[in-house]
Amino acid sequence: MSHFTLVIHGGAGTILKEDMTFELEQAYLQVLQSSLNAGYGVLEQGGSAINAVKAAIVVMEDNVLFNAGRGAVFTKKGVQEMDAAIMDGNNLKAGAVAGVRNVRNPIVLAMEVMNNSNHVFLSGKGANDFAIKQGVKLEPDEYFYSQFRYDQWKAIRDSDNYSLDHTNHHLEELMRDKKFGTVGAVACDMHGNIAAATSTGGMTNKKYGRIGDSPVIGSGTYANNKTCAISCTGHGEMFIRAVAAYDVSCLMEYKGLSLHTAMQTVVNDKLIKMGGEGGMIGVDADGNYAMVINSEGMYRGAKNSEGLNEVLIYK
Repeated sequence: MSHFTLVIHGGAGTILKEDMTFELEQAYLQVLQSSLNAGYGVLEQGGSAINAVKAAIVVMEDNVLFNAGRGAVFTKKGVQEMDAAIMDGNNLKAGAVAGVRNVRNPIVLAMEVMNNSNHVFLSGKGANDFAIKQGVKLEPDEYFYSQFRYDQWKAIRDSDNYSLDHTNHHLEELMRDKKFGTVGAVACDMHGNIAAATSTGGMTNKKYGRIGDSPVIGSGTYANNKTCAISCTGHGEMFIRAVAAYDVSCLMEYKGLSLHTAMQTVVNDKLIKMGGEGGMIGVDADGNYAMVINSEGMYRGAKNSEGLNEVLIYK
């Protein structure tokens, strides 16, 4: 029986202490802890890594603070289009969805795709049709409305700018203040199986059905018992081009690097050279974990059977 570990993130980017009120900081720390507790509770009872990452992500999707599920940002058309992926390192099974509307928990739908569709990746209306067929919970547009997200969108909707996620309300500040509000989780269970999951609302004011790295297996999400489970958050275009999550696995498999060294190489060398900002969380099948960022901060937390329990925001 190996020791077990759960690691989560709620997005990375320009997250500075001076921009954060005490109340908002406490709210973030509380929901990160709730997410950790939900996922860790599954592991503690002998549950699987795949169920643990799903449980952790549902908590963050249900909270308006994160750009996923309920807190998803507005697209150019003023609606929410959400992406998610989940992968089981034990058997390399995966499920992903892109551009789904009105799905309360896109990660639940990704899990349904993995288990019940004979496919890996569904998008748009087809993914929504499948959600209805599987009885996945839907919510009306109002459920996804938050004044704060609407104001963000209103500030830039008449321009061709898109924004990753932000807290300030002035246009020049909006463009300066980059936050990638994806949520993710990785876990190693007591049987030594690992899993990864990621969920996002994408970019504010995104057009043309843009899809980022989160639902792309190997880019934003990847898990393989032989190497690692990784969930990324950042400037999705760069993470797709770098095949960032799988690159960590390759460095471990073919070069024999440790989890931490492989993640450092990808985040602080390869991605930086491409101009890719963000970070990632990872675990391996021995329960080792790492959280690596090249931005000012990342909402993140880790909890394991050795007694570790931490939630962090700033670099």
